[in-house]
Amino acid sequence: MTPQTSSSAPAGAAALPAWKAEGAVVLASCYELGRQPLGLASPLAILRRAGYRPRALDVAVDPFSAAAAAGARFFGVSVPMHTALRLGVALARQARAANPDCHICFYGLYALLNADYLLENGADSVIGGEVEAPLLALIDALAAGRSASSAAGVGTRERAAPPHLEKPPLAPPHREGLPDLRRYARLAKDGELLTAGAVEASRGCKHLCRHCPIPPVYGGRFFAVPREIVLEDVRRLAAAGARHITFADPDFLNGPTHALRVAREMHAAFPGLTFDFTAKVEHLIRHADLLAEFRALGCLFVISAVESLSDAVLENLEKDHTRAEVFRALEAVRRAGLSLRPTFVAFTPWTEADDYFDLLDFVEREGLIDEVDPVQFAIRLLIPPGSHLLERPGLLPTLGPLDAENFIHRWGHPDPRMDRLHEAVLPLSEEAAEREEDSALTIGRIRALAAEILERPERAGPLGPAPAPDRLRPPRMTESWFC
Repeated sequence: MTPQTSSSAPAGAAALPAWKAEGAVVLASCYELGRQPLGLASPLAILRRAGYRPRALDVAVDPFSAAAAAGARFFGVSVPMHTALRLGVALARQARAANPDCHICFYGLYALLNADYLLENGADSVIGGEVEAPLLALIDALAAGRSASSAAGVGTRERAAPPHLEKPPLAPPHREGLPDLRRYARLAKDGELLTAGAVEASRGCKHLCRHCPIPPVYGGRFFAVPREIVLEDVRRLAAAGARHITFADPDFLNGPTHALRVAREMHAAFPGLTFDFTAKVEHLIRHADLLAEFRALGCLFVISAVESLSDAVLENLEKDHTRAEVFRALEAVRRAGLSLRPTFVAFTPWTEADDYFDLLDFVEREGLIDEVDPVQFAIRLLIPPGSHLLERPGLLPTLGPLDAENFIHRWGHPDPRMDRLHEAVLPLSEEAAEREEDSALTIGRIRALAAEILERPERAGPLGPAPAPDRLRPPRMTESWFC
């Protein structure tokens, strides 16, 4: 454990100005779905409003800067997702090596879920939930010579802290100093790659899906971001060259009236911008009457966490939709002239061999070959510390120990062939993505592999003729990872 030499600032009148010097505070992001990171842009705005001059590092596109870390009094690591956390721990080690005395804080969705491990392995503090206010309070405390534990909403080795769920004091995200938008994932549309940006119109989620990392932190709460802030962020992104906007909300239709107003105002101000959003299957059915207007306002596609077509799996995940409702949602989206991009958790303790082929059949029969990234057939259920899945009695027979270093509870499938299939499909899909292989070809190879490993030779072949290589493909983002 690192001695806590970095938990307080020097006392005296010089302390606060020194903390407000350029680069005394550094915020770093490791990965945010191929997007320019909101996990930096939003807190940067709050800190700059308070007089700090933080530096931003996005090591997803730029190399780690040992010089920036060496000059920092505070080094914050944004961890909104599992991949970001794994990369963030390695980044924090680099920062500590460059500057043994800086205060290292992990903030974001995965910080509190893994607080014990992080605080035992080099972190000085953790913040979860609505992070902007606690982050500012923490830096103010350190700059004034007080301990990190004195700041509300901040967890330390001395004091655990619950998620901070008070309405955040937001400002339009500050994007100056972040890497150029053109270095991030783009919209692939009609043979072009268009610059894209991401905004958020809401945070948190009303729903309590057991496998999702949001409920253990937000507990069913969500916060609408004021429309004027969303629109100002869109304006800045458009000025920076964005031609497409992703609404990065966990579920854009948690507040359908708010979402529609934001989309209307954005289209009125920037009629050439297109957009996409994420919504639950049940919301796409409940608010099917809004989808055509979203299309008229510039929406191109909708992402939805279908997860599985097995009602048994969906019940264990408490997704609040059924197999039949997936088809209803698909029909509603297509009727509105939109593309549906479903995401899956293809491997769970309850997924049977026939369920896996059912997903493959669904994608082929429904003509979704170009709307499902092949890596979706390799996604395995993640069970982080604090997951509500740990409350499911049916999970216990398959559950292994907590692998704290990888931030997951291990589990094994009752049918070992399913575990072997996952181990084979993951590298196949990743290598195919790197080669930009035709998704139809990749999914065909996955089907053949599944037929071999699961001993279903009759399921090895495609359901119909292969799609033409020169076919017109629906719009999509060039980043295919989702966790």
